[in-house]
Amino acid sequence: MDFFNIHKIPNKGISLSVQRKLWLRNFLQAFFVVFFAYMAMYLIRNNFKAAQPLLKEEIGLSTLELGYIGLAFSITYGLGKTILGYFVDGRNTKRIISFLLILSAISVLIMGFVLSYFGSVMGIFIVLWGLNGVFQSVGGPASYSTISRWAPRTKRGRYLGFWNTSHNIGGAIAGGLALWGANHFFNGSVVGMFIFPSIIALVIGVATLFIGKDDPEELGWNRAEDIWEEPIEQENIDSQNMSKWEIFKTYILKNPVIWILCVSNVFVYIVRIGIDNWAPLYVSEHLHFNKEDAVNTIFYFEIGALVASLLWGYVSDILKGRRAIVAIGCMFLITFVVLFYTNATSVTMVNISLFALGALIFGPQLLIGVSLTGFVPKNAISVANGMTGSFAYLFGDSMAKVGLAAIADPQRNGLNVFGYTLSGWTDVFIVFYAALFIGIILLSIVAVFEERKIRSLKL
Repeated sequence: MDFFNIHKIPNKGISLSVQRKLWLRNFLQAFFVVFFAYMAMYLIRNNFKAAQPLLKEEIGLSTLELGYIGLAFSITYGLGKTILGYFVDGRNTKRIISFLLILSAISVLIMGFVLSYFGSVMGIFIVLWGLNGVFQSVGGPASYSTISRWAPRTKRGRYLGFWNTSHNIGGAIAGGLALWGANHFFNGSVVGMFIFPSIIALVIGVATLFIGKDDPEELGWNRAEDIWEEPIEQENIDSQNMSKWEIFKTYILKNPVIWILCVSNVFVYIVRIGIDNWAPLYVSEHLHFNKEDAVNTIFYFEIGALVASLLWGYVSDILKGRRAIVAIGCMFLITFVVLFYTNATSVTMVNISLFALGALIFGPQLLIGVSLTGFVPKNAISVANGMTGSFAYLFGDSMAKVGLAAIADPQRNGLNVFGYTLSGWTDVFIVFYAALFIGIILLSIVAVFEERKIRSLKL
């Protein structure tokens, strides 16, 4: 395990002005490792969404069976975020994400071979896609940890926002890349949509394993706060001599803000995954789009999300770290865009609405993660971020994949919720409105805590 430890060296006494001049080059090395590694994870995650129509057509899987395979990923991904997040905190998270990408690529590669030789084997699909969820689970928390070790608090929102574009780019090109690989190397077979992107991810994982440092102190430098002459949060001082369990108990389990952010993330993910995961199938079945137009829905949603990642973190920095306020504004605007999406009938209308939805829903998705970095010490960021992710995937993502599948599936009688039966794509959108309303209320509470924190640091 020494390979995954942070190897700090004694301070070399380099002046802060020199460290500031050298900072960008060294920061970018670590930044681009987590950027490209996380981007590659989405190449072997969103390929499944793009492959869903072909999995139904070639393999004969039903909508609900696709939902169950997705649920396996959601459960293992959600549990892994907290469990693995606990163990990777305090370690070289930059190196860990590259290693886990390699394992993830291998599991998807095997899934492609199983499809090629055996066809539909639901049990094996669930196991392999579930393993993929385990290996990918801590990718986001690990990236947050590495970037937070390097980035000053006043610029953390924009850097995490820039990093967030990694999965927007990966998610945007995943479907098209997988389909291109399948058409050019596998005669259009769905098998290629798993094998081709997994080979690319494997190469990226190996290439990024030994590049950059996870912490400025590995270079014999000062901490990021010292380099940029920022006030050090009290929790980062108090936690230095605490055990991992004491940190977890004090700053996670007993922290009401983390729990509120966890629950908020559930409702954000119901909307995000509910739109993102089912867009290709929705436009295929409900609007009768062709295969290429259905796959392209992922592209427009992720390009909108790319705009969100670049914009909303920067806006929250301008507002001196008021992340929750910005997230609330995004969710309020989403209610109007969902209405437009509901009534869209053409390819152009659908793509415009998906672009706008991506540009807005990824605001709170990003800012919930950025907000929590202000309430926990740096050596608890992975597990804190992991917990919000666990809630999002165990409850929000699962509801979006299986619950919404049960509502939308024309072969079922819908889903009974509190005595009311939700059935059909129209009722799927009712769930979105409810999730947005509850999410806004919860984030309003977080906004109050943020304001107190900002004023106490006099930012």
